[in-house]
Amino acid sequence: MDSERTITLGIVPPRDIPLEQGVDMVRRGIIDELRASGEIGDGISMRITGASDQLEDTRDALKGNFIIAVFISYLLLVAIFSHWGYPLLVMTTVPVGIGGGLFGLWLLNAVGGNLSLLGLDDVQQSFDVITMLGFLILIGTVVNNPILIIDRTMRNIKTKGMASVDAVLESTRARLRPIMISSITTIFGLSPLVFNPGAGTELYRGLGAIVMFGLLFSTLITLTFMPTLLSLTLQARERLGLSADKLSADYAD
Repeated sequence: MDSERTITLGIVPPRDIPLEQGVDMVRRGIIDELRASGEIGDGISMRITGASDQLEDTRDALKGNFIIAVFISYLLLVAIFSHWGYPLLVMTTVPVGIGGGLFGLWLLNAVGGNLSLLGLDDVQQSFDVITMLGFLILIGTVVNNPILIIDRTMRNIKTKGMASVDAVLESTRARLRPIMISSITTIFGLSPLVFNPGAGTELYRGLGAIVMFGLLFSTLITLTFMPTLLSLTLQARERLGLSADKLSADYAD
């Protein structure tokens, strides 16, 4: 390369080590240590290529796809609600789900890294590409529960003429059971993948942790913060001179 002498060293990580973790081990455990010890001089350049470059390209593509997925989900919600504002309330659960997923991944590594004290194998899950796919899955998962509450609230206002606060309270009580059923079944269905460190689970454990903890956090927010936010939003619109009939006049049947 550039008329310079080159040496190519091929490294194939074990099957149980994700590619991103293997690249990080080579970069920190070999290259950085050799430079720190002075065994590699300043005149020698080193670069990791091959599957590592493809990994970076995939990561950049996932970031772009995530933004597109959020935008498409918002437009679909606008079409469903026939309104530009209510979907914004639904989309507030997306960052909550992302935060819950990141916390769950951190908790998995914090607890799983100390299992040797109990005589078990330690569990460490890196933030690899497959784990990043969990955020794309979360976009279409965490929005389902707030849709139920907001849809029921607007129908209470439109068809029953209920006040905004009463409509929110009734919709929360009525939708509590379906929300809990769908959330609990999904969380417990993913728990064996996350907490059972069997052969092959290391590939999809991170994805399961992101989806499971993200859904758990978003469900808690949906049943606590979302009704409050929805009630305050409806009351604020009423103070601006919009009656309950006006609030639901543009809501689709």
